[in-house]
Amino acid sequence: MRGSPLHQSPGGAVDPAALPWTAATAQPVTTPPPVARPPVVPQPVAPSAAPAGRFTPGPVRGSGAPALEPVAARPAIDPQVARELKRQVAAELHQQLSRLADGSGLEADRATRRQRGRALIEEAVARWSDAYAQTHGIPPTREQDRALAEAVYDLLFRAGRLQPYLDDPEIENILINGCDDVWVSRVHQPLRQVPPVADTDEELVELLQDLARQHGGGERSLSTASPTLALRLEGGMRLQAMTGVTPRPYVAIRRHRVASATLADLVQLGTLDNTLAAFLAAAIRARKNVMITGTQGVGKTSLLRAMAAEIPPDERIGTLETEFELWLHTLGHLRQVVPMEAREGNGERVDGRIAGELTIGELIPAALRMTLSRIIVGEVRSGEVVPMLRVMTNGEGGSMCTLHARGPHMVVDRIAELCLEYGAHMTDSLAYRLTANAVDLIVHVAMVDETAVGGRRHRFVSHVLEVTGLGENGRPAMNTVFGPRPEHGEPRAVPHTPPACVDDLRRAGFDAALLQNPYGSWGAPLALRIGGLR
Repeated sequence: MRGSPLHQSPGGAVDPAALPWTAATAQPVTTPPPVARPPVVPQPVAPSAAPAGRFTPGPVRGSGAPALEPVAARPAIDPQVARELKRQVAAELHQQLSRLADGSGLEADRATRRQRGRALIEEAVARWSDAYAQTHGIPPTREQDRALAEAVYDLLFRAGRLQPYLDDPEIENILINGCDDVWVSRVHQPLRQVPPVADTDEELVELLQDLARQHGGGERSLSTASPTLALRLEGGMRLQAMTGVTPRPYVAIRRHRVASATLADLVQLGTLDNTLAAFLAAAIRARKNVMITGTQGVGKTSLLRAMAAEIPPDERIGTLETEFELWLHTLGHLRQVVPMEAREGNGERVDGRIAGELTIGELIPAALRMTLSRIIVGEVRSGEVVPMLRVMTNGEGGSMCTLHARGPHMVVDRIAELCLEYGAHMTDSLAYRLTANAVDLIVHVAMVDETAVGGRRHRFVSHVLEVTGLGENGRPAMNTVFGPRPEHGEPRAVPHTPPACVDDLRRAGFDAALLQNPYGSWGAPLALRIGGLR
């Protein structure tokens, strides 16, 4: 891959003992106190001994195929019973809430709906349990009643049979290719197939529609008119679903496992070292415009969130996202955050555009009138890159965004490509000039996945490039401030060339002497099973 930090020189092996690796020299970045989180309600999961129609762990897709990964053993419940009780409780709850609204003139809030729903669920399960005991002569156990009640609660207020996977903090990705083809990836583990999350694709679509009503803010839906759905779920997870344009319903859910990480936390995770953490913290304090790049799932949003924690707490900033993932307005460090979320349309087109749609690019002009000192865009995906670059050019500095790019040296062309989507008047040369004037630093995040060979996933910053104006052929000139040293088996970012803006960073408290160590503050090269040094 061009520009890959893992490209190795053709020379012979290097003795690790002969390399001048040094101990950490920079002080770790201050970490704010952790934010209190609400407790997670235990949820029912499918047991290994299941009734007819339920999944039983075993071989799939013919002899010799890998077994599905079972979930923890809990009392078995019949999904059909849970769905029927959910319909009964939903009807009773609607009647109660309608009477409440008629009497008080106010709509019940979320907590009230859930509290009343929980009480109705307990009553419905008790009635079903009594009827079951009369029919079969053996009453269900207390654990079975509790599991059924939780299953009904999940169907009514949460994510149904998908909920156990959402509650598992070790799961990073959930991939659904139809109701019975479900895969998850856990930390440092490859993809594994797990039990179905619905009995039919129609039931899966119904579940997604329920989630859209719960988390979509009223305008997001999944239907023939709107065949795609993007949602933020509880806990900051992101869901993308498609149906109608695909043979079966397809869903991808991604979890941010380090939702409130600081730069100091990322040092502990091995994403960067103390030297780079101090550099990035100073760049934020010095109000440098930063673009964080990388492929999907490498940790761009987590790094953006950690860098935002270095913004002075009383600054007034705005965040613009398609679905809230940064959650800077809830983490508590920043006292004045204006969070803005794009709005999807209703599927109908008026004058060539979707009715009711409000894009990030359209939100930026309004954001500029909110007296913001910085603007942070969660992800630049299309023509909104142009107003974002103009914000970086005309504002006070210190704005940030993320952008998908496979390699750090592809970023300039990637920006130009997105700029051309802005309008017919945009050209490559204008896009290059906008980039050169707007962006100060490009921070590229990479991942080496060795789970297939018994290793782990290594996520780390591989490059920090400084944009130093227009260079040859009218393209932005770039200076590699941090980069890998593949000749020494180090794919992570270590100091290369001091930036032109070093004096600005020194005024923000950065010790420029840290850049004199060519190996940063890593204690040893990255331990890889394939490549690198041992």
